[in-house]
Amino acid sequence: MSTLRNKVQLIGNVGNAPEIKNLESGKKVASFSIATNEFYKNSNGEKVQNTQWHNIVAWGKTAEIVENYVGKGKEIAIEGKLTSRTYKTEEGEKRYVTEILASEILLLGGNANNGSN
Repeated sequence: MSTLRNKVQLIGNVGNAPEIKNLESGKKVASFSIATNEFYKNSNGEKVQNTQWHNIVAWGKTAEIVENYVGKGKEIAIEGKLTSRTYKTEEGEKRYVTEILASEILLLGGNANNGSN
């Protein structure tokens, strides 16, 4: 267990078309969100769906896979690590963001458009 540090694995559906940026350094970065769903029964025996949204960032070859094959609604599996950062808005407000830095993406079923936008 000593080798397990900061690792996240999620299976979910892409919530928006990935935003792809080509940086001046030549690197490519992809940003998008995925939704994961949990189902349970409440005290009345009714089925309840709980949806969580996760911000995903992918770099390099992983970003190229996202650009070419991942689209809104596509079911994917993500493996990566949690990262946190802060930034200031134009109004000077400090904001905190937690993202998943994807190291691997596995394309699953769940969308007939094969990831096209």
